[in-house]
Amino acid sequence: QVQLVESGGGLVQPGGSLRLSCEASGSISSIYSMAWYRQAPGKQRQLVALITHVGISNYSDSAKGRFTISRDNAKNTMYLQMHSLKPEDTAVYYCGARASIYEQFGSWGQGTQVTVSS
Repeated sequence: QVQLVESGGGLVQPGGSLRLSCEASGSISSIYSMAWYRQAPGKQRQLVALITHVGISNYSDSAKGRFTISRDNAKNTMYLQMHSLKPEDTAVYYCGARASIYEQFGSWGQGTQVTVSS
């Protein structure tokens, strides 16, 4: 079982930056890949970015060029560096993990609120 705890959200002005963190504990060795998802009010949770245990990353179209996902295996922590934030980035951001490419992401944390507003 993997436990995930997100942090780093907050209120930021349009064009600003934030760095989210996701600390993992438990069965760390079972993690194949980790991901950031977000859920805006009234909308479905959607993938923002993912990263595998060897550092291969992939991004949604909305995140490409603005967000960077990274992973510090020594600290059991994943990050999402977000730049050029827009109001439409406002959402609760969740991190998830999966044990193989054939599984859905799960082990969700409690989420961290990101609000982009002037």
